[in-house]
Amino acid sequence: MFETLSWVHEGCRLSYGVEGAGPPVLFIQGVAVQGEAWRPQVDGLAAHHRCLWFDNRGLGSSQPLTGALSVARMAEDARALMDAQGWESAHVVGHSLGGLIAQHLALTARPRVRSLSLLCTFARGQDVTRPSLGMMWLGLRSRVGTRAQRRRAFLRIVMPPEVLASADEDALAERLGRVFGHDLADSPPVTMKQMSAMGAYDARARLGELAGLPTLVVSATADPIAPPRLGRALAEGIPGARFVEIPRASHGVTLQLAAEVNALLREHFARVP
Repeated sequence: MFETLSWVHEGCRLSYGVEGAGPPVLFIQGVAVQGEAWRPQVDGLAAHHRCLWFDNRGLGSSQPLTGALSVARMAEDARALMDAQGWESAHVVGHSLGGLIAQHLALTARPRVRSLSLLCTFARGQDVTRPSLGMMWLGLRSRVGTRAQRRRAFLRIVMPPEVLASADEDALAERLGRVFGHDLADSPPVTMKQMSAMGAYDARARLGELAGLPTLVVSATADPIAPPRLGRALAEGIPGARFVEIPRASHGVTLQLAAEVNALLREHFARVP
């Protein structure tokens, strides 16, 4: 377990951890996932980077959730934690909803962001909150039936068929539940508010402002939440951005193929002067 720290910002005691030494890296997590889910990245990068992860407000130990929730407000939380560490700037890594938060942080506080790494994400939240029929069916299956059935259905959202074909699904669900911070059969109370905040955000018209900012966009071929077409469109909207598509991977690529993701991040950070 990481050592847990806290910092009060706008009525919420934000729970976070810091580990490693070197250039700072700020990790921002997605919907209903605690910061601890960045463990594979922190373990892989802390030897050469100072890594900070945190629970978004209203989730895990970052409580209480006060007032309205928005991508802009969560970006301010991220910036406040950089201030708490005395960081003038950092490499910023966001996954899914965390990618929107990272984009907003870069758009509103450009000097604070050394580079952007946007994983399994998109520029417009509605592209995800108004899902395809296939994704609606997966989502429904993760909310009905026995608890074991709901856990297994959730696995199909975050892991590709190749992994599940040879996995002990019950054991995998238990392991991911510990990493996510909740049983996969349940959704944290803040989940719908996070989804609403995500659906209200659209950065497409401003992506051009990020020209010149070293940006890596990573998609997973089998991701039903953020399919590669959304990642490709995001990368095309940011002049100079690099797009990478990882085959045989899904929305949980940071956990499934941590070594590959970490190698991409290290290479990306090393390119920044």
